[in-house]
Amino acid sequence: MTTDQINYLNIGLMLISCVLAFLLPFELFLFSYAILGPLHYLTEISWLHKRHYFSPGKKDYLILGILALVITIPNIFPHFYLQFGPKDTNGNPIVTEGINNMMISMSSGNSAMIFVTFAMSALLILTKETWKRITGFILLCIVGYLFHSQKIVFFIFSVFVPTLVHVFLFTGLFILLGALRGKSVSGILSLFVFIACASSLFILFPNSINGPGPYTMRNYEATFKVFNQQLFQVFLHKNATNNMIYNSTFGIMLARFIAFAYTYHYLNWFSKTSVIKWHLVPRKALIVTFTIWVLSLALYFTDYLTGIMALYFLSYLHVVFEFPLNFRSMHDIAAEIKGRFASTNPKPGSAS
Repeated sequence: MTTDQINYLNIGLMLISCVLAFLLPFELFLFSYAILGPLHYLTEISWLHKRHYFSPGKKDYLILGILALVITIPNIFPHFYLQFGPKDTNGNPIVTEGINNMMISMSSGNSAMIFVTFAMSALLILTKETWKRITGFILLCIVGYLFHSQKIVFFIFSVFVPTLVHVFLFTGLFILLGALRGKSVSGILSLFVFIACASSLFILFPNSINGPGPYTMRNYEATFKVFNQQLFQVFLHKNATNNMIYNSTFGIMLARFIAFAYTYHYLNWFSKTSVIKWHLVPRKALIVTFTIWVLSLALYFTDYLTGIMALYFLSYLHVVFEFPLNFRSMHDIAAEIKGRFASTNPKPGSAS
């Protein structure tokens, strides 16, 4: 496919995602996260690996992988402990004071670790010298520790960076970079449609849906309800009730935006197969990828929460592995814009 064809395809996918987000926001998000999400994680990690994760060091991904593991363990451990840990005679999990304190202690530094990982990705790009990397890592850990209890740090790095920043902001930056590089009408149009679709979710038909059905409600309650509650805290400074999340004007708008952002993020990736060629890997790698994907679907359909927990590390890993690419994209956008200004403002004495 040509660049223009891909841009127009993406405009169509944006509009489809937007319409579905208006009609079935909660259902669409759960569907996209379970069906499209795992295949996206697997194929993107494979693609990033072939490109050395856009980091100069051949083993840099090991650093990011270890940091991703440290981030995810505090969220995975409580679920599996409650599921498979010791039970009392009534079948209830035995959670001693020590275990409870350990869980709280493990999760308290999560936002700081995400900050360290995010900043470390930039450091890996900026320098290859080991002593500079070690020094920088220590300084980042100190900064993270000093500010980890601040609410703003928690909301930015625990709530936004792994979620909406990843699926919406960085997707928008990739579209912007493509438009700047391509200098085509279709590229610029795709950027405007992307912004227009996102904006429309907060403007048009604010109360046009009914609440989610029992199946959707049950799975959303067990998984993403906390995320919506956190967003209510950020934007409205309110402790959201179920009615606020599923039926209020802001709750509906929020659900639409989340559904659109995640669905289009995944579709955008697969729409560019002919360009990024993520599928051009050894046959065995493709078989492994699709086998894991099918198993993940089985997990999600058996129990949605178990599916999320089983793939939690993989989902976070693909976010972390993409950080170096995100920083390179921001650098390239700045370079493209700087080049445009330089070409429109020639130096004195240069030919016009």
